[in-house]
Amino acid sequence: MKTSPSRSGKLKTVVVCLLAATFFWLMNALNKDNYSLRLSYPIQFVYNDSAFIPVQPLPSTVSVNVSGDGWNLLRKSWFNFNARPVEYRVNNPLTANFINPTSLTDQITENFPNMRVNYVVADTFEIGFERKASRTIAVRVDSAAISLNDGYVISSFINSTPSQITVTGPASILEEYPDTVVLQVPARRIQNNYDETLPIPVPAHPLVQVSVQTALVSFEVAQLLRPLPTQ
Repeated sequence: MKTSPSRSGKLKTVVVCLLAATFFWLMNALNKDNYSLRLSYPIQFVYNDSAFIPVQPLPSTVSVNVSGDGWNLLRKSWFNFNARPVEYRVNNPLTANFINPTSLTDQITENFPNMRVNYVVADTFEIGFERKASRTIAVRVDSAAISLNDGYVISSFINSTPSQITVTGPASILEEYPDTVVLQVPARRIQNNYDETLPIPVPAHPLVQVSVQTALVSFEVAQLLRPLPTQ
């Protein structure tokens, strides 16, 4: 069934009128004030990270509730992905227990001109810091537990590279770390020279950094020409 030219023209006119009405309604709505919007805004904590370390993860974003006209809120919601993080300074980390919401709100307000910041919400306002410490842990190989085939002996020094590692983190946590970690050679009935990379069994903690995670263990193996004398 074909549509007559007159009917098609009327349909186009209706569509144009609807689009125009929608456009003018949107423009009028965006010009109004007192809209509210909740945005996720980046936050960066500024402190002496060479001397102090947080004992719990610091929030990377905060939720900001702002009010303003539709145009400003629309622009802020579209271009907020590249927003400059607000810097929250922690001048005395050892005595800082929480984020000051008033101070944080005042700083964020500077980044929202022509809008009103109603309140700021974070996953947590609690923070805590400790002094950052480092300690050295020796790496040793359990030579007595190495499994050799009958008639074979270790004929060289047992080398471990590295022979020590460094761990860095909160001082109270590092106190629980051992002075020495012992590597276990998993291979059984060895009869050839050994040269393998083994994981270092150092305790894992999200706030502790370990300088090296693996060690290269090597030693030479020789066959006895005659059995060792028994005692």
